[in-house]
Amino acid sequence: MTQAKTGLADKPVVISCGEPSGIGPEVAARAWAMLAGEVPLAWIGDPRHLPQDIPHCIIDSPSDALAAGSDALPVLRHDFAAGAVAGKPDPANAQGVIDVIARGVDLVRSGAASALTTAPIHKKALKDGAGFAYPGHTEYLAALAGGSDVVMMLASDQLRVVPATIHIALDQVPNVLTPAHLRRVIEITAAGLRSQFGIKAPRIAIAGLNPHAGEGGTMGRQEADWMTALITRMKGEGYDLSGPHPADTMFHAAARSRYDAAIAMYHDQALIPIKTLDFDRGVNVTLGLPFIRTSPDHGTAFDIAGQGIANPTSMVEALRMAYRMAQS
Repeated sequence: MTQAKTGLADKPVVISCGEPSGIGPEVAARAWAMLAGEVPLAWIGDPRHLPQDIPHCIIDSPSDALAAGSDALPVLRHDFAAGAVAGKPDPANAQGVIDVIARGVDLVRSGAASALTTAPIHKKALKDGAGFAYPGHTEYLAALAGGSDVVMMLASDQLRVVPATIHIALDQVPNVLTPAHLRRVIEITAAGLRSQFGIKAPRIAIAGLNPHAGEGGTMGRQEADWMTALITRMKGEGYDLSGPHPADTMFHAAARSRYDAAIAMYHDQALIPIKTLDFDRGVNVTLGLPFIRTSPDHGTAFDIAGQGIANPTSMVEALRMAYRMAQS
């Protein structure tokens, strides 16, 4: 079932709690304090894991969040096996983290919520505690959506960028990066820019894999052997594409003005520029799902959890972007 956007303006964004021993509960609670009255939201998790200085109220349904959310963080209660010790994940809580994500997906797909914003998880804790079988959030969400082909976009006001390959070793990138794979990434990115960002004719810049985009085959053959031909074919199909470009010249201000999103060939080629340009405001968006999902572009930060110093800006921006996408 694909979520319809009709009537979503009065539906809250739901936040899955993420790893309770990390900064997720803290940044979610502080984001509510910053966004009350701007973005309707509800947090799914165990109230014991929330910071004590932020008021919360238990609600029965996401629809209750609109009335409750001005004075306290609305909480859809989901009891966990244990409390939370800051910085020390408890394997007993792993299944609860996984179940909260699934509950959030159900709420969005049913139309009870407008979008899902996920707080960071700790993959090792989930594997150790519950045998979590997925490399990360994105892959699990794709499975919950019935095996959708998805891509990860990092987005801020300054840049939207998609890594064509994600959580794999660098020496595996050339094996995974096939013409069929890159074509699918381009297709999903273009569709997401149209449907979720409201860009009718998205301009997409494609990075090369090799230094200087291969420099005519002297520094790698992928660009000359098939990437240029694929881009040319897809331009003939109506896609507004450019590239393959040398990645080191794609991310300065003048270059960014010429595209709506960039597609990089591997993880760090995509994440270094956006984290350099807009570290605190970057948002992770999953394109290709039949619902809206965003997340802050940071991890569990066990080293500062529970100290009251975690910066909620990325969570704030993730919630704003999710709600804005639901209106587009």
